[in-house]
Amino acid sequence: MFKKIKQLALTIGVFSLLVTPVMAVATVSADIQGDVTCGTNLTVTSGQSCDATNAGAGDNTNIDSILRLAVNIFSAIVGFIAVIMIIVGGVKYITSGGDSGNISGAKNTIIFALVGLVIVALAQVIVHFVLQKVATAGSTS
Repeated sequence: MFKKIKQLALTIGVFSLLVTPVMAVATVSADIQGDVTCGTNLTVTSGQSCDATNAGAGDNTNIDSILRLAVNIFSAIVGFIAVIMIIVGGVKYITSGGDSGNISGAKNTIIFALVGLVIVALAQVIVHFVLQKVATAGSTS
């Protein structure tokens, strides 16, 4: 049963990694409906897209939002998988029956899931920090 849960979690993770770039491209290439301000210095009309060809040279709002969306989706998926693995580790721990090998395996599952959560949280902080620095550097030049 645990093998099936691991396989399902791996399948969901790989699928989400494959789908995220497709969603990002769809977001960038979506057509604008009506007059919309694209960035800070450009207004596009209906039928045009708000992409790098229409945006100002220093305008990276679309890239920022796409990266933030991708990181948020990836973090949510990894967080969900980590919570599932913590539950799996807890069930393994409870059903170990005192076997030291099973207990250490359950503890390792819980520890690795917690380490994964910490890494995802640090990745969020790093990505937001870098995007903020890039945005402030792009607005000053």
